[in-house]
Amino acid sequence: MPRAFLRLAGASALTAALVLPLAGTAQQPPAADPAQQQAQRQLVQPGNNAPVWREVQSGQEAYTSIKGQETNVLIQPSMRLPGTPTTTAGEAWRLFRNNLITPIGGWLTLAVVVLIGLFYWWKGPVKLHEAPTGRLIRRFTPFERYVHWVMAISFCILGVTGLILLLGKYVLLPVIGYTLFAWLSSLSKNLHNFVGPIFALSLVVFIVAYIKDNVPRGYDFKWFASAGGMFGGKHVPSGKYNAGEKTWFWIGVVVLCLVVTVTGLILNFPNFDQVRTVMIQANIIHAIAAIAVIILALGHIYMGTIGVEGAYGNMRHGYTDETWAKEHHQLWYEDVKSGKVKAETATGAPASPQVQH
Repeated sequence: MPRAFLRLAGASALTAALVLPLAGTAQQPPAADPAQQQAQRQLVQPGNNAPVWREVQSGQEAYTSIKGQETNVLIQPSMRLPGTPTTTAGEAWRLFRNNLITPIGGWLTLAVVVLIGLFYWWKGPVKLHEAPTGRLIRRFTPFERYVHWVMAISFCILGVTGLILLLGKYVLLPVIGYTLFAWLSSLSKNLHNFVGPIFALSLVVFIVAYIKDNVPRGYDFKWFASAGGMFGGKHVPSGKYNAGEKTWFWIGVVVLCLVVTVTGLILNFPNFDQVRTVMIQANIIHAIAAIAVIILALGHIYMGTIGVEGAYGNMRHGYTDETWAKEHHQLWYEDVKSGKVKAETATGAPASPQVQH
């Protein structure tokens, strides 16, 4: 039999196979198999993939050669988050992040920066009332300072890069353009991912090193009652760390930083096969906790640099002048002078705070 005839017969059979289902659709009920529905739909509505996408978005398991949790589910089923319509889980997360977390977090961060600037313009730095004596007391050991700076520097890198990833599309992109922003956001993403584990490790060591001196005491309530003398100008005695610093330690460092760390590690290492719902929840908690701890950290950084003269020198050099210790941490100073607390002493002026006149 000639080959041309065979080809013609094959083509006729293929045509019949395609046309017969179409001719019989009026008499036969629609196929139950979505794949068959899609094949039939392509004959009358080419490009309409609704049956396939309905099956994909149903969240039903299909076949995949890659084994793991949810690897056989292409798209998660519907989910609804506050302030978002019912849609696929990934889209609900995107809307919640872009419509609520990003604008609220951005405006809150900006508001705190403005308030700190206004407060500094109004009050200025807190200065000493008496002249420095030149007699120094060790306030921080080399180990404490090293741990603090590793955590502080990694925290600042994570904070800046995190804000770029969260707000950069709205704040930086219109100013610097797509090319520079693409480079900056890619750099931020990689720095965020690789610095995160360093911060996590330093955080644990920091908590262990500083927890003994941050236990709340009865006199801390007096500090809170007068806002640390910030507004009335009245001196409020405190231990090695005042109530404000202890609040930052327990709420900012122990609670919020640990929450950010745990959720960040979940996001940073998806190879541990956590399901996508866990990743979505971790991302939302991570963003909210990160904004909260950044806002608290802004106050801590302000007080430790330009807000209180001499405070930065303490952490940089490890020593503080007796006058500074007596005016800012009187109870700790008295414990050191009485020998109740062991602290190395020296002479000199590694950081000479100004005297308030």
